[in-house]
Amino acid sequence: MMKTVEIFTDGACSGNPGPGGWAALLRFGDVEKMISGGSANTTNNRMELKAAIEGLSSLKMPCQVTLYTDSQYVQKGMTEWMPSWQRKQFKDVKNPDLWKSLLAAAQPHRINWQWVRGHNGHAENERVDEAARKAAEPFGYRPN
Repeated sequence: MMKTVEIFTDGACSGNPGPGGWAALLRFGDVEKMISGGSANTTNNRMELKAAIEGLSSLKMPCQVTLYTDSQYVQKGMTEWMPSWQRKQFKDVKNPDLWKSLLAAAQPHRINWQWVRGHNGHAENERVDEAARKAAEPFGYRPN
């Protein structure tokens, strides 16, 4: 029986490219763990991808995952666009390194990719947004 886990992810960037951060909140039952990180020179899409990669990579065994993201780029990339990108061997796809990492991180799990509207009062999305911004501050992040 696979464990059921929820992962809430977000990325933040000031300037595009510019300093950015990512965060993922993992929830298993009543247990929560927040992870985050940042980069000095990145893009918002790279931080959104990194949040999903790191969230999934931190799971220690195959799980049934519901992954919530406010990035349609991440959600549609994994649910709609990926077969075509793989057929083209990621030719003309932006961020192929991170898409390949996300595919590898997702492989052991059964994932339901859920899009949520950002900055719309979704409690966990607000928490990961704040954590991503905070993670970017050491790299020079300034709110827009």
